[in-house]
Amino acid sequence: MTKEESVIYGINPVRESLRSETAQLEKIYFLPGKGSKDMDEIRALAKQRRIALISSQRIFLDRMAGTPKHQGIVAVLAVQSYLELEPLIEAAQRGPKPPFLFLIDGVEDPRNLGAIIRTVDAAGGNGIVIPSRRAVGLTPVVAKTSAGALAHLPVARVTNMTTAIETLKKAGFWIVGLDVEGKTPYVKYDYTGPIAIVVGGEGKGIRRGVLEHCDETVVLPMLGRVASLNVSIAVGIVAYEVVRQRQGE
Repeated sequence: MTKEESVIYGINPVRESLRSETAQLEKIYFLPGKGSKDMDEIRALAKQRRIALISSQRIFLDRMAGTPKHQGIVAVLAVQSYLELEPLIEAAQRGPKPPFLFLIDGVEDPRNLGAIIRTVDAAGGNGIVIPSRRAVGLTPVVAKTSAGALAHLPVARVTNMTTAIETLKKAGFWIVGLDVEGKTPYVKYDYTGPIAIVVGGEGKGIRRGVLEHCDETVVLPMLGRVASLNVSIAVGIVAYEVVRQRQGE
């Protein structure tokens, strides 16, 4: 695993990280006087996991989080771990259903990546793969926007996306690129087998070299005057088409 120090903030992200067996929290800073059932649960979970709770001033929390919108709680992750691709594949293949991954090629906005993580987790995906360069990593804003899903959804970070695609193909995955010039309407493709769906970054889409390694390309209908959707919205549409097909509807 590769590791990166980080912080998360907000009631739900901190609580979900405490519930997770994989998230590694070092300490939690909180604003005194904020009594609620949510905070009581966080205190109980922190005590159970022997994680220090430290009373702090608002100005300190603002500085740590980089925003005043932290709901009075900021947690330090001792490490933020990225899975290697092979363990992610192995874990996905052990599940009760055919594995279902997203490859995110070059998303730079942390709010988009956080929303994607939240959506993929909600749709029952096994994880996402991101590149190590020219893309956002697992920042505090990503964790916050994921609303706790980052604590549960594995994220692999790779140095070369095309190499990752070839590794997935050897493991039995079909690789589908979501592209504005895709050949097949997204509802006409069969997602019921082992699948990895590739989406591109904001404004640029999937890089040509990556797109050429996809087995198939699919397209969303664009009936208005704009040419494309926000990447996190596009992920949600396709993710729930996978859900629909796998539920036999």
